[in-house]
Amino acid sequence: MDIFLAILPAIFWGSIVLFNVKLGGGPYSQVLGTTIGALIFSIGVYFFVQPDLSPRIFAVGIISGVFWALGQVNQLKSIKLIGVSKTMPISTGLQLVSTSLFGVLVFREWATTVSIVLGVLALIFIIVGVVLTSLEDRRGKDNHEEKNGDMKKGIVILLISTLGYLVYVVVARFFHVSGWAALFPQAIGMVAGGLLFTFRHHPFNFYVIKNIIPGLVWAAGNLFLFISQPRVGVATSFSLSQMGIIISTLGGIIILGEKKTKRQMVGIVIGIILIVIAGVMLGIAKA
Repeated sequence: MDIFLAILPAIFWGSIVLFNVKLGGGPYSQVLGTTIGALIFSIGVYFFVQPDLSPRIFAVGIISGVFWALGQVNQLKSIKLIGVSKTMPISTGLQLVSTSLFGVLVFREWATTVSIVLGVLALIFIIVGVVLTSLEDRRGKDNHEEKNGDMKKGIVILLISTLGYLVYVVVARFFHVSGWAALFPQAIGMVAGGLLFTFRHHPFNFYVIKNIIPGLVWAAGNLFLFISQPRVGVATSFSLSQMGIIISTLGGIIILGEKKTKRQMVGIVIGIILIVIAGVMLGIAKA
């Protein structure tokens, strides 16, 4: 039962982008709707749990939420450009690499030889996995050149997205703000960031209302992460949360109908396996 609870965040988070794409709207309407959904959910949790909120927790939570919005809106922009099945493995890989390196350099993780070996191997697996999931279709020179250009733009956008997600994670950890107390102020920051990064693009439309659903889904994943961490440990919950890449990547192909050649499918499957293994190894290295 505990392991099932720990897997739920991956199921919820892995399906968010599938909801976004299926529900429609551009990335700006999608991210704004998602943040509103997260806020609605967090308000309910706040009144149920009633955690203590100090000015420090509130400020850090809001900053963290704003940077989450930066990460999410750019991830959705990349999805529109190169698709879910390419964006999500690359995005997950970049997040794992950046947070791991930050953890090593700032928080002095990987203190033992075993941790260092596991960590380095995990980073290698991630790099190889990302390369494999990014294989292009060789057929058609003109089409290949166009897709290659989109891929380069997508990578640049995902680097910005990764910066947002990195700050979202590390600022809360740096100031020792986490768990139930962070949920409500983070959601306020997410909405503030959503408005900040989208208002020039006129995101207010019916799609915002529809995309409240993935916001509720994201917040539910967060809730189950908080519930599972004391039961299975932070390292295990972190590792299992990375399994969402399987749902989002294969969902992009099966549910959203993104076309892939046999060569690309082989690369995607092997790449996903390597990234998931790397996530587990990083969880062990942090333990």
